[in-house]
Amino acid sequence: MKSLKARILLAGFAGMLSASTCFADVTVNGTAISESLVGVLAKERAAQGQPDSPELRRAIRDNLVTLEVVSQEAKKRGLDKDPDVAAQLHLATQSMLQRAYINDYIKNHPISDSAVKAEYDRIRTAMGDKELQTRIIIVPSEKDAQDVIAQVKKGMKFEQLAKDKSIDAESKKRGGEIGWQTPASLGGPIGQAMAKLSKGQVSDPINLGNAWGVVKIDDTRPYKAPAFDSVKGDLRQRLEQQSIQSAIAELRKQAKIEGADK
Repeated sequence: MKSLKARILLAGFAGMLSASTCFADVTVNGTAISESLVGVLAKERAAQGQPDSPELRRAIRDNLVTLEVVSQEAKKRGLDKDPDVAAQLHLATQSMLQRAYINDYIKNHPISDSAVKAEYDRIRTAMGDKELQTRIIIVPSEKDAQDVIAQVKKGMKFEQLAKDKSIDAESKKRGGEIGWQTPASLGGPIGQAMAKLSKGQVSDPINLGNAWGVVKIDDTRPYKAPAFDSVKGDLRQRLEQQSIQSAIAELRKQAKIEGADK
């Protein structure tokens, strides 16, 4: 006579086999619900923080049944032949294939740890060795910028001039303050002007294209770069994106594209 423990185990295995068979045999009007699709969706949920479980898979399977029922009815009504629907289905397929290509490319062209470290060192060097506590006034014209500089020389406070004259809504509320910055972090003409200034100095008029600026340095301090371990994930992702963009650009270059700008 089997022990109670053995009977419980056998019953459990029987239940698991029964459930598995049930899951494998789920069909909607003769169309099978793919267990592999259930697995794919379960992995997506797990990536979002939802643990894989029989209950989760049962819910996914139930959603897929509903999806299949409605899809079949839509096809009966000829909705899959509607031009807008057909276009959306085509775009959805292309988007999934693009995602698959990108994942495959990353898998076969991994970014090395040495490349990530080299990028970190490059950025750290470019950032320089000091930060500047900076204020800026943005005005419509070069003459307006020259007037700001003239008033600063006469003793007007830069902060008050920023509140009165700057057309940049965010910084003017803070008297032109844009916080601690390195010239490289801002870049462009503003960064170039900042790099030439010392504590307390005010720049010449800066041509910003559609406006003009004047910068003042309130203070300076040594720049402390973030630790490599705290940013290496972001750097790796950035390098992956750059690599993918280069690969796609090369594909476009090799493709025969007619009737549109490449």
